Amino acid sequence: MTALNYTGVSYTVFHLLGVPGLEDQHVWISIPFFISYVTALLGNSLLIFIIVTKCSLQEPMYLFLCMLAGADIVLSTCIVPQALAVFWFHAGEISLDRCITQVFFLSSTFIYESGILLVMAFDRYIAICRPLRYTTVLTCTLIGKIGVTLLLRSCCTIFPVIFLLKRLTFCKSNILPNTACKHIVLARLSCDDIRVNIWYGFFVLMSTLVIDVVLIFISYVLILRAVFYIPSQDARHKALNTCGSHVCVIILFYVPGIFSGLAQRFGHHISPHIHVLLSNVYILAPPMLNPIIYGIKTKLIRDQAMYVFFTKQK
Repeated sequence: MTALNYTGVSYTVFHLLGVPGLEDQHVWISIPFFISYVTALLGNSLLIFIIVTKCSLQEPMYLFLCMLAGADIVLSTCIVPQALAVFWFHAGEISLDRCITQVFFLSSTFIYESGILLVMAFDRYIAICRPLRYTTVLTCTLIGKIGVTLLLRSCCTIFPVIFLLKRLTFCKSNILPNTACKHIVLARLSCDDIRVNIWYGFFVLMSTLVIDVVLIFISYVLILRAVFYIPSQDARHKALNTCGSHVCVIILFYVPGIFSGLAQRFGHHISPHIHVLLSNVYILAPPMLNPIIYGIKTKLIRDQAMYVFFTKQK
């Protein structure tokens, strides 16, 4: 598809390149994408099934984990099917409305998942620092309200992006050098001033992800302080062990995203295909590895998963 540059003409159809510069390797690149997606769907679906059907798992920690698994399914579905279509069938054509819809769901789900990780840190804080009030504070009603609040926060924060993109005239090119539509990547194809888009993107980052990271850090500082006051070494080990899975998931969620953001901001000498691959890691890795981490480190979930497979084999 040839990208023309007529002043006053606004493209309504765009073409996703996939991984620019590695078009001849798309079939091989699709393999980890496909494996990660299948693993994410199966692992998170099994996790949700186990938590919903087992009464012994109807506790706040597992209900939040169920929300996280649902967000992981949506997050990976936002990008992988489109990427596989580009890799396998060269079906990179996408309309402007569909592209903006993808931006909305991808960004809002990412913010929603960050919020879930924050409330899971709060859950661990209550369980370790206020154990006698755990069941009275984190009631099912409150958990439901938290889920709805996080959903509203993510949707309301990203909703203005729709109008910020719809107002633009896309006359520079209709070629998107990526596997999916991203806010700033799409905005850079505009001939208009996109400073509002850039500043609003910065506002979204600071008001959601950065605040979430700071509050998670504060929660774990308080948790560690409370743990070190526990006299029994076994009790300290058990308390820290309950946080192990959550800490692994936090690192897996935030670190690749921060690294990708720094590479985008300061790594101008880095090849475009490296930027694209890095930007996909923080979307592909957490949905695939989160259920594995919780399955390995949480005995109750591991036992229930083995029971499900054992009964199916019988």
